[in-house]
Parts: sequence; structure tokens; C-alpha cells
Amino acid sequence: DEINVSPLLERIQSAGGAVKEVVVATNSSVEGEATAVYLEGVIRPLGPKVTRLARGLPVGSELEYVDGSTIVEALAGRREM
Repeated sequence: DEINVSPLLERIQSAGGAVKEVVVATNSSVEGEATAVYLEGVIRPLGPKVTRLARGLPVGSELEYVDGSTIVEALAGRREM
């Protein structure tokens, strides 16, 4: 499916630099990753910082049932305690 990104880009441009950050929230599927990369590529040149929602281990999950890519994402977003 195609995404209609033009209204978003127009809003960013018409804000005259007031948009400081755009948070991209997509599924962690291959399609979601591709969409996030595409959005970053078209939004970043307009000036705002482009970030993604954190991903990782859900609360209450058992490590033995978590796939490797989820663990990698969780490690990448780790924080000091």
C-alpha cells in the first residue's frame, strides 16, 4: 500500500521551522522498517529530528519465548539503572 505523506510534509514546511521532532511509529515488520526508512529520508531534509518509538521486551514476557531480533532491539535501546 502507498502512504500519503504529502500532507505531513506540507505541515512541516508550512510550520516555518516550528516542528522540532517527528516521531515515527510503525510496526516492527519488514514493511514497517521500510516505511520508517522512507519517512526518515523525506522528513530529515526539512529540518526536524526524526526518531522512532523504542522497541524491545514487553512487560511480563518470558525471555525464553523472545526472538533474537527483539533481544537485539532491546539491547540497542537499553538504559543505565
